[in-house]
Amino acid sequence: MILKNLHLILSSIIVIPVAIVYGFCPHLLFQITINSINEHSIFKAIMGLYLAFGLLFILGICYRHYWKTATQVNILFMFSLAFGRIISFVFDGFPSPVFLFGTLGELILGFYGLLQLKQHSIKS
Repeated sequence: MILKNLHLILSSIIVIPVAIVYGFCPHLLFQITINSINEHSIFKAIMGLYLAFGLLFILGICYRHYWKTATQVNILFMFSLAFGRIISFVFDGFPSPVFLFGTLGELILGFYGLLQLKQHSIKS
């Protein structure tokens, strides 16, 4: 059961704290200074998205009937983040090692989610 939910567990553990950092202290992850209410609003909106995804991942862990949806969304979320970062690598250059590691993690979680979805769809 742990292996079936591993992608959701790890994603929740990562996404929820990152959401809080994005919303309340983005300077901890980024070398930026937020200077306007509009900039704060953008980061709070990102926080809201990440918290919503984290909640869905937890629902998928706790309730069997949410698992498939949570897994599909997790796959889309992780691959979307990785795709955006790869586009940034091409157009903007390479970021700090933490973001390179994050991209690798997003790809691993996305592919692991695909594997779990395939394995557990066959059993159904």
